[in-house]
Amino acid sequence: MAKYQEAKKIVRNYFEAMENATIETVEAILKEHTDENYSWRGVYPFRDYINENDGTSIVAKKFWIPLMTSVNNLQRRQDIFIGGTNEISGEIWVMSMGHLMGLFDKEWLGIKPTGKIISLRYAEFNCIENGKISKTGMFIDLIGFMQQAGINPLPPSTGQYFVYPGPRNHNGLLFEDVPEQEGIDTLALVNKMVDDLSVLNKSGAMGITPDILEPSWSKRMIWYGPAGIGASYTIPRYIQQHSLPFRSSLTDKVFNGHVCRFAEGNFACFFGWPNLSNTPIGGFLGLPGGKVRADMQVVDVYSREGNKLAENWVFIDIPFWLKQQGLDILERTAKIMNPNY
Repeated sequence: MAKYQEAKKIVRNYFEAMENATIETVEAILKEHTDENYSWRGVYPFRDYINENDGTSIVAKKFWIPLMTSVNNLQRRQDIFIGGTNEISGEIWVMSMGHLMGLFDKEWLGIKPTGKIISLRYAEFNCIENGKISKTGMFIDLIGFMQQAGINPLPPSTGQYFVYPGPRNHNGLLFEDVPEQEGIDTLALVNKMVDDLSVLNKSGAMGITPDILEPSWSKRMIWYGPAGIGASYTIPRYIQQHSLPFRSSLTDKVFNGHVCRFAEGNFACFFGWPNLSNTPIGGFLGLPGGKVRADMQVVDVYSREGNKLAENWVFIDIPFWLKQQGLDILERTAKIMNPNY
C-alpha cells in the first residue's frame, strides 16, 4: 500500500460513518475511530466548551450533536483531501477542506434558523497514529454561516465573501497517492513564501508591494479569505483588499509557528495554535483599534500551478480574535437578533 493510503482510508471510513451517524450514535462513532488520548482543537466558542484533551464524549456533546441537531441531513462536501508527513513533528496527517451542508432548521449558537440549505465552510486536520485518529484540528467559518442566515456582525468587508469553490482544476481530492516530489516542490514554494513574509514582518514594514509576492504567487492568484474579509482576485486586488489593510492596521506582528504543515501533490496546508499575535491600531475589519494584543488561529490551504501558488483558502478564527479584545460577536448578535435565546 502507498505511503498515505492507510491513513486516508482511516479518515474516509470515519467521515462515512459520521455522515450516517444519528444523534444517538455519534459519540460511539467518534470513540470507535479515535484513540483513548484523543485531542481536539476547535474555534471559538467551542474552545471554551472543549478542552484539548476532554475526549470524544465532550466533543460529541458540545460540537457534533448541537450542530447535527440544528443543521439536519448534514453532509460533507469535500473540495480538497490530502495526506502527508507533518514537517514540524513527523506524524502523518490528513486534511479535508470543503463545506458541511444541510438544512438549517433549529437555532445554533443563538442564530435563528432559516429552514433552507446552508453551507458551513470547514477545514479539518486529522493526525493518524497506531491506526486511529489521535488529534483533530477543526476550523469552521462561523461568520460565513451567519451571513448565509441573513446576519452580518461586522462592517462591510474589503473583499467578497460567497460560498467558495474548490480548486479551479477540480483536482483536489487525492484519494490515491501522487508522486512524492510534487508535494516536496509545493511545500518548498509555500515555505519560501512564508519566509519572505516573515522577513517583512520582522522589518516592521506596514505596507507591501507586488514585488514581494510575485516570486511565489501567480499574478492571477485567488485568495479566499474568511467571511469578514472576503475573497480577492489578482495580486493588486489582494494587496488592496486584504494584505494592505492587514499590514497597515495591525502592529507588533509575531509569527508563532505551526502545529502542522505538509503538502501532497499540488496542494499544501498548515495551521497554528496560534499562528500569529498582533495588536490592532484601527481599521482592520472596519473596526477601531483598542491596542489589545490578541492571538490568531489561522489555516492556509494552497494550490500550486507550475512554479506559482494559484489559489489560497484561508480560515481565521475572527470571533476568537475579537473575543480577546472584549467583543463577543456571537453573544452580541444573539442579544440583538434573537433576544429570547
